[in-house]
Amino acid sequence: MADITAAMVKELREISGAGMMECKKALVEANGNLQEAQKVLREKGLSAAAKKAGRLAAEGMSHVYLNDAKDIAVVVEVNSETDFVAKNAEFQVFVDKVALQASKTSTDDIEKFMDEKWIDDANLTVKEALSHMVARIGENLSIRRFAKLEKGAGSIFATYIHAGGKVAVVAEVESAAGDKALEAGKNICMQIASMNPQFVTRDEVSEEFIQSEKEILIQQAKNDESNAGKPENIIEKMIEGRLGKHLRALCLYDQEYVKDGDFTVEKYLDAAGKELGSPVKILRFARFETGEGIEKKEENFADEVSKAMGQN
Repeated sequence: MADITAAMVKELREISGAGMMECKKALVEANGNLQEAQKVLREKGLSAAAKKAGRLAAEGMSHVYLNDAKDIAVVVEVNSETDFVAKNAEFQVFVDKVALQASKTSTDDIEKFMDEKWIDDANLTVKEALSHMVARIGENLSIRRFAKLEKGAGSIFATYIHAGGKVAVVAEVESAAGDKALEAGKNICMQIASMNPQFVTRDEVSEEFIQSEKEILIQQAKNDESNAGKPENIIEKMIEGRLGKHLRALCLYDQEYVKDGDFTVEKYLDAAGKELGSPVKILRFARFETGEGIEKKEENFADEVSKAMGQN
């Protein structure tokens, strides 16, 4: 049996980032072989991740990354089981690295992304790097999604992160005013974070989508007993009115501007353009809300504590 020295443990710890005792145990198991010890840690990390994989991860953070040239923007969402982890500095650094990885990827498929070589260690895949983080953080973690945007000529990226990563937004802003349009762009990112539009303008809304929404409103009207006996033309006008209101809420340019209710977003951008001496236009945006669409299990806090203590 090889002697395991403090220097060997220190070296493995620096390479792997694992705890001191885990490194020592891995070296003992590998009979002092550094490469084999790394393999042991990776296998144990994957095993620990597999055990936690079934646990719901609906917290965490969404994050925005801009490369140095500011011509690539990335929005990522990395989930954890509790919101405490989102405040963990090591977790935040990991999310930064995930965003950097996404900025350099050529795929938009999350499964292919997870199989790529990890940007911080070519001996690992992204999936294996995530497994290591699961082992170190002690919670199930998930790289849920990312969006990569590459800007065109004459545009800039504006960004906004709300409440430390609850919502992250990036918008591509077109204006000859360049960086002077960033303030208007950030205001629109805050608008997007707050009001969650689905489209930039009405022109982006397909006829198929409009018909689908209209059918839902028609069914709702039929199910509403208060509409019984109303003439068909009155119900039709009512549905058209509701549809128009719904589409205004979904289209960014049609929304009421949250910082000044006297403006729509379109009118605000017109005013900003006049002030800058150049039109300001939003080309596209990406908005991630942490945990959006994940059904969270509601539990009594006392029950959670008891369960954690093994009393249930």
